[in-house]
Amino acid sequence: MDAALTPAFEIPARVRELAARVKLVLFDVDGVLTDARLIIGDDGQEYKAFNSKDGHGIKMMQSHGIAAGIITGRNSKVVEHRVRDLDIRHVYQGCRDKHPVYRKLLDELKLKPGETAFVGDDVVDLPIMLEAGLAITVADAHPLVRRHAHWITPSAGGHGAGREVCELMLYAHGVYATEMKKYLSPGK
Repeated sequence: MDAALTPAFEIPARVRELAARVKLVLFDVDGVLTDARLIIGDDGQEYKAFNSKDGHGIKMMQSHGIAAGIITGRNSKVVEHRVRDLDIRHVYQGCRDKHPVYRKLLDELKLKPGETAFVGDDVVDLPIMLEAGLAITVADAHPLVRRHAHWITPSAGGHGAGREVCELMLYAHGVYATEMKKYLSPGK
């Protein structure tokens, strides 16, 4: 098979199997979709840097029927703008305790835990990670979180880890090659 039609990172068979069942991927924001730094200006305005490759990955993933969502501990206008740009519909900010929000979302969407993946980086994410069908963390996550993840992205949070999660999902759902062919053969 053409190497361009498989992800550029190793995916263990068990992770692929778990990912193939996922209908909803939930992301933490700070430390997963950003590098965890909070930049606050003199005026109190908060700034975050998001990786555009993560955003494109989320759009590709959603175009193949795999939903994306956000459960984050902080409230941020920056996040509101980013999720609007990416058409992420399941967005929960200001969640000190994320697990009840996760359970409520499962009930609303009539999903089982095995049909979800959660991507977190810190100990506050563990309650969801321990229940989700696929627990994913980033390369620079807290050591305890790394120990409880089914898969650790090759990249650090805010540096393409979100894209790697999306490519894992596309590959596990059998649409990665189809998606990449769009870029290898434009107009065909």
